[in-house]
Amino acid sequence: MNIGNVTLKNEYILAPMAGFTDLPFRLICSKMGAGMVCMEMISAMAITYNNEKTFEMLKIDPEESVVSLQLFGKDPAIMAEAAKKIDEYPFDILDVNMGCPVKKIVDNGEGSALMKDPVLAGKIIESLVEATKKPVTVKIRSGFDKDHINALEMAQVAYESGASAVAVHGRTREKFYEGEADWDIIREVKESIPIPVIGSGDAKDIASSAKMKAETNVDGVMIGRAARGNPWIFKSLAEGVEYKPSKDEIADMILEHLRLLIDAKDEYRALREMRTHAAFYTAGMKNSASFRREINFTQTLDEFVQKVNEIRL
Repeated sequence: MNIGNVTLKNEYILAPMAGFTDLPFRLICSKMGAGMVCMEMISAMAITYNNEKTFEMLKIDPEESVVSLQLFGKDPAIMAEAAKKIDEYPFDILDVNMGCPVKKIVDNGEGSALMKDPVLAGKIIESLVEATKKPVTVKIRSGFDKDHINALEMAQVAYESGASAVAVHGRTREKFYEGEADWDIIREVKESIPIPVIGSGDAKDIASSAKMKAETNVDGVMIGRAARGNPWIFKSLAEGVEYKPSKDEIADMILEHLRLLIDAKDEYRALREMRTHAAFYTAGMKNSASFRREINFTQTLDEFVQKVNEIRL
């Protein structure tokens, strides 16, 4: 799969997810076989203000797969300024978020609020295409609400404004992540523009990903919530065989994830963030509810490691 002048090793992509797709998790999913990994969305305004925490989020490991950096904002000039400021960073693709449904983002006119203003959306995309040497992509939803399904219009705007690919989440902002994704609108977008289209929504294993590709003819499949606690999904998709990790492999992965978090951040933050990740890694396992309760009370690295190793028994 090609996006502009960037070649992906396969069409399976880790979706951008706030609180999840930081460097440690992206690196894990890359090693599991993801064709592209997307960073957590980054505020263009924060970049222009030289926000220290924001620049920490921009760290990239050479061993990652193709990396997509996702900006959010509503002012074309600020978006362009941010893009120029980070253009020498080693990410491969610059994505613009027009799909985030979170209230504080939408209320500020950013994320999926841009679905309501295709003209402004086009200006933002054009400003980024002019500002960066990297391919520019756009992530949209089917529409803002059920009465305004305009993904086709938005995709056409993206294409005419110079975007190299479009990712479509088959739900409106109104639906957030509830109900079934509308794959028909993804198919219609694919049929309407000549650039690559990536499908997003309800792809959670080999069967559903294959079904999405068959029904929509998309060029790529974006995996989001199904990857939380399950980076092996990319191994399954890349190799075409469903992979079920053993208890030892799950424990090993949790500890590896923790190690990477400590390296990237610090032990205090890593232990607290890892509680959430560990809950996803162990979902569905025997006694997982009690494990989650107990892991939340661990205070030291040794306590956490000891509790994780009990998974192996």
